[in-house]
Amino acid sequence: MNKMDRIAVLTSGGDSPGMNAAIRAVARTCMFNDKECIGVMRGYEGLIEGDFVPLDRKAIGGIMHRGGTVLKTARSERFKTPEGRELALEQMRKAGIDGLVVIGGDGSFHGAKALHDLGFPTVGIPGTIDNDITGTDETIGFDTAVNTALEAIRKLRDTASSHERLFIVEVMGRNAGFLALEVAVASGAEYVVVPELPLSIGQLCKQLKASYAEHRSHTLIILAEGVMSAAQMCEKLQDTGGYDPRVTVLGYIQRGGSPTSFDIVLSTRMGAFATEGLLIGKSGVMVGNINHKLVFSDLERAWSEHKSLSPELLSLITKMN
Repeated sequence: MNKMDRIAVLTSGGDSPGMNAAIRAVARTCMFNDKECIGVMRGYEGLIEGDFVPLDRKAIGGIMHRGGTVLKTARSERFKTPEGRELALEQMRKAGIDGLVVIGGDGSFHGAKALHDLGFPTVGIPGTIDNDITGTDETIGFDTAVNTALEAIRKLRDTASSHERLFIVEVMGRNAGFLALEVAVASGAEYVVVPELPLSIGQLCKQLKASYAEHRSHTLIILAEGVMSAAQMCEKLQDTGGYDPRVTVLGYIQRGGSPTSFDIVLSTRMGAFATEGLLIGKSGVMVGNINHKLVFSDLERAWSEHKSLSPELLSLITKMN
């Protein structure tokens, strides 16, 4: 087993609420085990440039409830090259870093897997509001994003019912509809449009007509951005049956804000588990939360296996309307 006296942690890809709590947990677990913790600024780009900061008690004080990531995040084209990865390894060797925790999505995990394949101990923590990582029921930031969207939609409901309006609310989710589906169920939306399911505009128009004929005062469509924009959908819905359509794009507001208690606890658990895994020789794996229990699985699962939407939640959209 490789010695593990100094562990580094970085955040990569899109930020998500709870990343700071995970960073803190990695650092605190290192302290508990009399190990040093190093923060890598700006993801893999900072790794290549050797942009390291010590994560002592002062550095991690008060960060747990903050949104975003104190370590910053950036895309790195250089790290995708063999030369870039060698530079990153050299920087870590020079700094005496023995292991690395990577917090991010599947793109970030590709980088972690590359380092593992080069013999450097690496463990991943899934951090993305899209919740599209196989090997875990929830990713860091997903719960907060759902609640942020839900708060906005509750306000829209008030004005929608007052004016017999149809609101098309666009939420994040380029390739996955987990966020849209969860928000739709939690908000009581009449319809959800996600990349995983075929969309019939004609059928949707029929449903809207039927809804208006039943004298429903308003209706709500939750749309994942990966299908089309809310403006495009509004144009395609040439006949809404009588509803006055309005478009709302929540955008990057879903990625910001203080994490929910669920995300703070999940991040803290995952950060500690990942660090303890490195200390006992784990590498090339990610932390997952399956049925409320933390487990390790191969990093490749994040992109090689498809994570499906919950059939139960999909059926609820129909049953509850």
